[in-house]
Amino acid sequence: MNKLIKDAFTLLSFAFLATAASTAQEQNGVTVKHLGVNNTLIEVNGQGKYLCIPVQESAEEATVNVLIDGKLERTLNIRLATSKVDYTVPLDITEYNGKNLLLNVITKQSRATVREAKGDACWKNFTVSDTFDVTNREKYRPAYHHTPLYGWMNDPNGMVYKDGVWHLCYQWNPFGSKWQNLSWGRSTSRDLIHWEHQGAVLEPDGLGMIFSGSSAIDSTNSAGFGANSIVAMYTSAAASQIQSLAYSTDGGNTFTTYPANPVLTLESEARDPNMFWNNESKQWTLVLANALEKEMLIFTSPNMKQWTLQSSFGKGIGAQDGVWECPDLFQLNVSNTGEKKWVLLCNINPGGIQGGSATQYFIGEFDGKTFKADTDANGNIPTKWMDYGKDHYATVSWSDAPDKRRTVIGWMSNWQYAAEIPTMQFRSANTLPRDLSLFRYSDGQYYLASAPSPEMLNLRDHSINKSTRFSVGKKVKTFSLPTKNDGICEIVMDLDTRRSSKVTMTLTNKQQEKVIMTYDAQNAQLSFDRTQSGLVNFSQDFPSVTVNPTYSENGKVSLRIFIDRSSIEVFEKEGRFVQTNLVFPTSPYTTLSLQSNGGMARVSNFKVYSLKY
Repeated sequence: MNKLIKDAFTLLSFAFLATAASTAQEQNGVTVKHLGVNNTLIEVNGQGKYLCIPVQESAEEATVNVLIDGKLERTLNIRLATSKVDYTVPLDITEYNGKNLLLNVITKQSRATVREAKGDACWKNFTVSDTFDVTNREKYRPAYHHTPLYGWMNDPNGMVYKDGVWHLCYQWNPFGSKWQNLSWGRSTSRDLIHWEHQGAVLEPDGLGMIFSGSSAIDSTNSAGFGANSIVAMYTSAAASQIQSLAYSTDGGNTFTTYPANPVLTLESEARDPNMFWNNESKQWTLVLANALEKEMLIFTSPNMKQWTLQSSFGKGIGAQDGVWECPDLFQLNVSNTGEKKWVLLCNINPGGIQGGSATQYFIGEFDGKTFKADTDANGNIPTKWMDYGKDHYATVSWSDAPDKRRTVIGWMSNWQYAAEIPTMQFRSANTLPRDLSLFRYSDGQYYLASAPSPEMLNLRDHSINKSTRFSVGKKVKTFSLPTKNDGICEIVMDLDTRRSSKVTMTLTNKQQEKVIMTYDAQNAQLSFDRTQSGLVNFSQDFPSVTVNPTYSENGKVSLRIFIDRSSIEVFEKEGRFVQTNLVFPTSPYTTLSLQSNGGMARVSNFKVYSLKY
């Protein structure tokens, strides 16, 4: 009897193994082999350009070790689909064709048996393909703001202008629409409007993921990489955060990692190096965010490789409720004067004026080693904000911009809800590019102006509504917005409140979703209410009313309002204030209504432009 049981058990074991072996068959160019409840091998047998990997955003991250001829090539963290496939992401395998390509996958979601693990949706949906479809499937993808073709994006990085081309790198996860696997994606443009996607130029290596940083043109070959090389300095982030270099000798198309990295290490958590050539001191200057200490460190170097700490700025100054990140330091002219001042941008999260992340700035003097901020009439260093909306962060400038311009771009989101906004094919966009200047207000203080870059005028197609001058009172005046291109447009107007106290501008769609903007002349403020703007319940922090000072006098203000499929940016015409806010209407806004309280207001130079892109 015991022998019979033993023989039967043996036969069942062989049958089980045979069944298991039969499931490890090639399908869609791959062979799947389950080794246990948390371990699976994917053998890539097919020839093609991409291995398409199935993702489910609600799944836990799996560790995907990519082996080439038995050697570890890279490690990815991917939310492999368990119950459904939300989308797929491509792994470029062209350079591995003809080699043994194996994925050793370790999942976190435990299963009671291998049979249960086999049921995960991902295993039947790995495919090898010569194409990857990047056709837009998102109703909220902006029409004229830069976005990644797919995947997660946050901070803009490594921005440089060279030979007529604007180079924009950015924090990118090409393997999902949430933060992970950070690389530098790259896009290029000749007009700051139309962007060509160039893929990744820096990818995680043995020192860690590629966090934020900057690029500059080394015209004198100070670093020894070649005259006019583009040199990038970035944070390598793993167990620690350290600073590394890479360089390009082909105009930014490819970068070579400096073999002696890292070039700068500290005992504290420091990141986001921003470097520039100081013409007066004839050396490189570096501003580095000492994040948890909530200060900026200033270094100098003759060659970008050896750095000397010169000073620090920020202890106990400005907004201190969050970590300090993404610095930038530059000099600007003060409008209508012969003065020049230095500006230090300091991005902070959390602790922004509207909650979550935002960009504060300081104005003062810089002697090549030390930045000293101006004080107000009471001897205090005031906290100033670059943008008063909810969705403006990590703003930094292009180096070597033409005509001595200081042109910046930011990340158009907020860390409070960036991973939850209602898109999946991609997440996040950049703000419109903006040109900076300084102005002095009647309070004696200097302020930063952020005006839409002049290239944005080329977006204008034709005006569908225009009026030289009209009055607005309690009776609502309504104007139609463009119906094509999902209602994208630019609205311009000059407001003179005269005897009225407030002018209200309301954007509305067919579902009666609305955005309410109110110019309060008595308090010199403009508010932006998106609590009823459309989809707002994906985060408790999203419904909001944001308010900014207008730096206006005599009840007058001139506005430029840019509407895209999922964002609204409200500028004072010269950039004296700006609010950037995301919106997700279930259908495009179709009307603009104007109304005033307390008397008649005058509107002049009113135009609604449809936009081309």
